[in-house]
Amino acid sequence: MADTLATHLAGIKHIIIVLSGKGGVGKSSITTQLALCLVQGGNKVGILDIDLTGPSIPHMLGLDGKQVHQASSGWVPVFADENQNLCCMSIGFLLQSKNDSVVWRGPKKNAMIKQFLTDVCWGELDYLIIDTPPGTSDEHISIAEYLKDINPDGAVIVTTPQSVALADVRKELNFCKKVKLPILGVIENMSGYVCPHCEECTNLFSTGGGEAMAQEFGVEFLGRVPIDPSLTIMIEKSNDDNATLENELIKMYTESNLYKVFNKITDKIVAKVTT
Repeated sequence: MADTLATHLAGIKHIIIVLSGKGGVGKSSITTQLALCLVQGGNKVGILDIDLTGPSIPHMLGLDGKQVHQASSGWVPVFADENQNLCCMSIGFLLQSKNDSVVWRGPKKNAMIKQFLTDVCWGELDYLIIDTPPGTSDEHISIAEYLKDINPDGAVIVTTPQSVALADVRKELNFCKKVKLPILGVIENMSGYVCPHCEECTNLFSTGGGEAMAQEFGVEFLGRVPIDPSLTIMIEKSNDDNATLENELIKMYTESNLYKVFNKITDKIVAKVTT
């Protein structure tokens, strides 16, 4: 399979995996913002959503209700912008309803991930970002196993400031070391709350835990991302049935304050994978 997979993914320059040992820390939000910043930087980007039981990337990209099309060479990913610089693949596009549950054991999950890697026509991409479920179980072992001969650039680890999240994320860092997956750095998400009226940032939880953990494990701390209600508003606008190009998520995001914060993090990630 390794040779076949390497040939199929030959058009992809960089592969980044977004991980966290804890659910609810905002991996999909981080994945989406990383993709949007990379596209704004002139890159062609794909997102592979392997959170099979809780796929949220279609909604995050304003693609609710879209469907995957079959071509002679495989599945065509769904594009999120007019210029086709951002595409994604998710099991969410294959369900009859977004409310349908996926009740699968490990072997079926593994087969689905393999199919996403081998049967999707990714074409030429500067970056493929893989959004994962929480934990260190079937999906994580499968993606590490399938990509081990492809040499992905590494993992971005997402945490929140609370100690309960940091404890689980430490396990994810250990997982990366066990499967020999390089760690690009740690992002502390939900680090403060940005008031939608005055734009002042207030620490709702503790702060600095992600940076301390990164120092403990000897990996780079990439930065802090606050909770900003404007991101949710942008996502809902892009999912609206009457959405127009004016409501295209990429355009709205690059005009937001979050873009200024996350673009600095993106620059650090790009520097690590291109040097």
